[in-house]
Amino acid sequence: MSGERRVFDKEFKLMSIELSNNRTDLGALAKELDVPPAMLYRWRREFFAKQNGSFPGNGKVILSETELELARLKKELRETQLERDILKKAGRHFLQERWQIFRFIKDHRKLFPIEKMCLVFKVSRSRFYTWLSSRLSKTCIENQLLTERIKVIHGKSKQTYGSPRITHELNKLGIKISRPRVARLMKRSKIRSIIKRKFRVTTDSEHKYPIVENRLNRRFRVEKTATVWVSDITYIKTIQGWLYLTAIIDLADRRIIGWALSSSLKTIDTVIPAWKMALKNRNITTELIFHSDRGIQYACNEFKSLLDKNPLVIRSMSRKGNCWDNAVAESFFKTLKVECVYQNNFINKKHAALVVFEYIETWYNRKRLHSALGYVSPKEFEELLHKQKIAA
Repeated sequence: MSGERRVFDKEFKLMSIELSNNRTDLGALAKELDVPPAMLYRWRREFFAKQNGSFPGNGKVILSETELELARLKKELRETQLERDILKKAGRHFLQERWQIFRFIKDHRKLFPIEKMCLVFKVSRSRFYTWLSSRLSKTCIENQLLTERIKVIHGKSKQTYGSPRITHELNKLGIKISRPRVARLMKRSKIRSIIKRKFRVTTDSEHKYPIVENRLNRRFRVEKTATVWVSDITYIKTIQGWLYLTAIIDLADRRIIGWALSSSLKTIDTVIPAWKMALKNRNITTELIFHSDRGIQYACNEFKSLLDKNPLVIRSMSRKGNCWDNAVAESFFKTLKVECVYQNNFINKKHAALVVFEYIETWYNRKRLHSALGYVSPKEFEELLHKQKIAA
């Protein structure tokens, strides 16, 4: 880690608390959010202790007690329904010989999770795999175990990883395997990465504000953090209406250091809060290039004045109609749409905000492997840069 003390704003705390309402393992969630578990527990205590619905920073309650209880009951119902379906399918197997139970688990492992079936039948998962291995050839056993590992990795990636990233994850676990073999196993088990889709551009460059030159000039390889940041805005559709996501990315480790969700495209709701979050996450100590498209939010006097307060910041803009000049930001939005937005039907803006918060803060910044970083996550790459800095 960089050693800098992280500052958590009110919105981050509230989103973390709401996300914790849908999780059973708060320690694991705290690790995903990169906050001390004790701090997350304290936020929850302070939040729920307030009878009037307030929270440090005068935030408002996001979910009522009734909604929280409803979410808990829905989760219990899903678990109960899964157990019921297993038992209904099992029928006569339930109270008979162990080998019959194991055979049922083997025959239905594509329909139900093995761990859940073992729990329902009260048998050891390791004993099931031992029994399974005694009936199969060595290669078949190995392929079966590898396929299970692939399914776990694919599931954790929200079905977004293809064979290259899954191969790197397996290699990180000490499992030496080639990408073609992973691809064959995935094809055999019908495990596929989510198909990519296109999305619209939200840039409004038809304005009279001055445009600055392209100082970045597609130099996307950066060795030091807080030297080049890129930014863009995209839209997210919900049943309740449109949301707009503004993101600021540090090119060195590809981390989303600043972002904001808004119901309007006004500068005060989009790029300004995203910029302020970025400043909380990264200190500007050397010359910094801030690159964006020619959108009115980036070109207007209000945002220009904000950047001009720091003499180390140098503005840069893409050429007209050239999306490749801001390819990293465009790539992030494409990934976000494919892996997160298109997989959900957002019933309202609050629902979308929570899902996007979870995707950025617990997945994209901390776990997702980036090919541009040598197949490590932004968090891992940041730690590597910090170690190299200390060693130097």
